[in-house]
Amino acid sequence: MLKSLHIENIAVIEKTDIDFSEGFNVLTGETGAGKSIIIDAINAILGERTSKELIRTGCSSATVTALFCDLSEYAKSALKDNGYDVDEDGNLLIIRRLSVSGGSSIKIGGLPATASILKIIGKHLINIHGQHDNQGLLNPESHYVYIDRLADNGKLLTDYYNEFHHLNNVRKELASFETDEAKKQHDIELLSFQINELTDADLKIGEMEELKKKLNAAHNAKKTREALLKAYSYLNGDEDNDGAFSLIRNAQKEIASCGEAYKDVELKFGEILASLDDASSSVRQSIKDNEALDIDLDAVEDRLDLIRRLTLKYGGSEQSATEYLSLASEKLEQIKMSDEEIKKLSLELDKSTERLIELGDKLTFSRKNAAADFSKSVTDILKFLDMPNVQFEVKISKGRYTKHGCDEVEFMIGTNAGEEVKPLSKIASGGELSRVMLAIKSVIAGYDDVDTLIFDEIDSGISGRAAEKVGKKLKEVSANRQTICVTHLAQIAANANNHLLIEKSVLDNRTYTAVNILSGDERIKEIARIMAGSNMSENIYKSAKEMLERNF
Repeated sequence: MLKSLHIENIAVIEKTDIDFSEGFNVLTGETGAGKSIIIDAINAILGERTSKELIRTGCSSATVTALFCDLSEYAKSALKDNGYDVDEDGNLLIIRRLSVSGGSSIKIGGLPATASILKIIGKHLINIHGQHDNQGLLNPESHYVYIDRLADNGKLLTDYYNEFHHLNNVRKELASFETDEAKKQHDIELLSFQINELTDADLKIGEMEELKKKLNAAHNAKKTREALLKAYSYLNGDEDNDGAFSLIRNAQKEIASCGEAYKDVELKFGEILASLDDASSSVRQSIKDNEALDIDLDAVEDRLDLIRRLTLKYGGSEQSATEYLSLASEKLEQIKMSDEEIKKLSLELDKSTERLIELGDKLTFSRKNAAADFSKSVTDILKFLDMPNVQFEVKISKGRYTKHGCDEVEFMIGTNAGEEVKPLSKIASGGELSRVMLAIKSVIAGYDDVDTLIFDEIDSGISGRAAEKVGKKLKEVSANRQTICVTHLAQIAANANNHLLIEKSVLDNRTYTAVNILSGDERIKEIARIMAGSNMSENIYKSAKEMLERNF
């Protein structure tokens, strides 16, 4: 249960400590005193989303600290499942700090935690019922939740949901195979052509770059060969021109005819001819070597054109084209095998549908059994809550199969004698909704694993004797678990074991809120204030005192 709550810098609350007791706790106070802020603080400690707007004006941060004791086994199990535990005294301390900068820090039992983990654990610590829950009663789509909780349908719902999910997956997979025959044949022909085209091409990653290098080398080799041939021609001559050899030999002959005086010059020409002969031999060998490296330029260019065309067609690169070939082969095989796969999936779809129907029927049977007891119990409590002619029923009819089952569950009610029951959403008033919710909470309380119930203005729309009955029922619920109620009705407040007053004051143009435990005369005065406002008389005081004495 929630033992104490420490709040710092939350809205109008600068700092306050609230001690809760076992049994029935009530929070009262004038409008605007800060009752809703207490609920906001508790929501924060349960992992709900918060806003930096909660932080008191002028403060950089805010803190909420909650101490829990006597935790249920379910709560302890949730703690351990998430890596936390109670302390040596069996207590659990949760701290949540909010920052104007938007940051937030959470500690569970001294260890850091996330809001999502806190929310998981918080569901096992406190159950808060507010006016939005009353509105939830107006939505029939949520009614099955109450019946399933009473019927303890957790495992059955899980089995049903898993089968429902499996059936949908099979149905989607089957739909992906089923296509018209014309399209299937078209896909087979197209894929076969693409596979043959890529297979015949025998693309290799990196081949294009190698071919480009080879093509560039071939162009360079051609230029080199042309230059070598010209050089050889210049040295040795051709059909039309004498080469350097011939010209120099002729020059040597002319020098030799000049006599011994020019013998040295003649020898020099001989040396030149010998050098030219060496050069000519080198050029001749280079020509032979170049011819050995001869490349078929047309073949290289054709291959490059083929690779460019295929890569452009199949993804832009040799890698993508190769991957496409693999995927196309798999897809073609899948299409060819689709008839067999369709038979398998169709058979599985039939089997899954049978299993789902069977589980759905079990769920329906369980819900109908639970609904009968639920209707009687809720009706009995509503009659106690000053609705003597009420008829409350749970209508369960066959609906479409969803992830929650195949039932349409709706609460039906008749509030006046002689009237037939109608949908709760059509006829219930605000006060009746509050009592219906209290009745439902009372019935399922024994099936909840939560130690603390909080009712935020459960008394909306009720007064007089009905309010007194609601107070007694809340006290009755609190016999089995801690109950905390924010109320503005004296009849409810007078039933509490622990009465907490929320008071607002203004000091130096700043608003402050404090929470104090009331007893004795202070509590009588607060009950009287709730009854008569500021116009408290001696008779009102006596009535408040009698009301308190009557409930103890």
